[in-house]
Amino acid sequence: MEKTDKAVLMQGNEAIARGAVDAGINFFAGYPITPSTEITEFMSRELTKRGGVFLQMEDEIASIAAIIGASLAGAKSMTATSGPGISLMAEGIGYAKMIEQPCVVVNVMRGGPSTGLPTQPSQADIQQSRWASHGDAPAIVLYPASVLECYELTIRAVNLAEKYRTCVILLSDAMLGHMREPITMPDLNNVQIIDRIKPTIPPEWYKHYPDNPKYRAPLASFGDGYRFHVTGLAHDALGFPTTRPDEIKIMAERLNNKILQNHKDLVQVEIFGDEDARVAIFAAGITARAAKAAIKTAQQHGKKMLLVRPLTIWPFPDEAVTKYLSDKRMIIIPELSQGQLSHEVKRVLGVSKKTRRIVELQKVTGELISPEEILNSSREAH
Repeated sequence: MEKTDKAVLMQGNEAIARGAVDAGINFFAGYPITPSTEITEFMSRELTKRGGVFLQMEDEIASIAAIIGASLAGAKSMTATSGPGISLMAEGIGYAKMIEQPCVVVNVMRGGPSTGLPTQPSQADIQQSRWASHGDAPAIVLYPASVLECYELTIRAVNLAEKYRTCVILLSDAMLGHMREPITMPDLNNVQIIDRIKPTIPPEWYKHYPDNPKYRAPLASFGDGYRFHVTGLAHDALGFPTTRPDEIKIMAERLNNKILQNHKDLVQVEIFGDEDARVAIFAAGITARAAKAAIKTAQQHGKKMLLVRPLTIWPFPDEAVTKYLSDKRMIIIPELSQGQLSHEVKRVLGVSKKTRRIVELQKVTGELISPEEILNSSREAH
């Protein structure tokens, strides 16, 4: 999108779609589902104007299969759905990770399980986004908290998919996807766009899955003249099925280490408020907005609070949780689920100290958590 000095009123779902095309997404396959449908609608109108391809698929299983196939042919590909669609895409997401093929899946979360609350926000797909696939599959999952971040983190999701040759999930929610905010679009000349590395060696030297310690390996596409095999089975460096323990070990370690050994590149956390506060909040996405409002109100009354907000949900920001939350008297964890974020915070911090209290402020009714509810939870600590 061209840069403008004027603020543009934009919807969250539209910002995701615009971020996708500006990041170079040139293939989108999807099936409409509330509350993500506006992304599909935008791509159906705009992608072909930029020389891309849009496919209306018959279901979510076909959608994930189509974007994997397009990626194998060299396209930057994406789909968008909600929780029920992710459930259907789970096998395909695992397959994309296994064959190390870049693609992006957007999940605009709504209440569940099953049909649940189709038009209401939820944050109950946090764990699903990490564990949807069976086996030891790595996960990169991002979660914005504003319309501008919907745009920015979509670009980041595409970049990370291309960089680490994996399926990246972008989380949003029904409220964030449908809300509108004035945003000033960045100058794309100053925005980093990452493309997959193309091989330059002779075809006979090419290995599709090289054991690269930096985990940035050239990626050939169908039709490039390089011979390689693609399978969901455990495979060797050329992609052919194998049962050799030494080859399987190399493959499995590569899948995990390219995530585990790149935390500094992958993990983004926002720190907001007073770091020396006795009360801290850990919140993500739409709920973090209420947390910021609560902190501003507390500051007006001379009280200190701190917000730790993960923009990267997976890998989970263990280091930031330890650094900023270990010494707090009270940690408030507001979330639109029954404890999916608090489970991880408690995992990192371990057994609670007698001086620390974790307050789990949860809603699963489709209603948002208000700043007042967060402030009420903090009162006994001040």
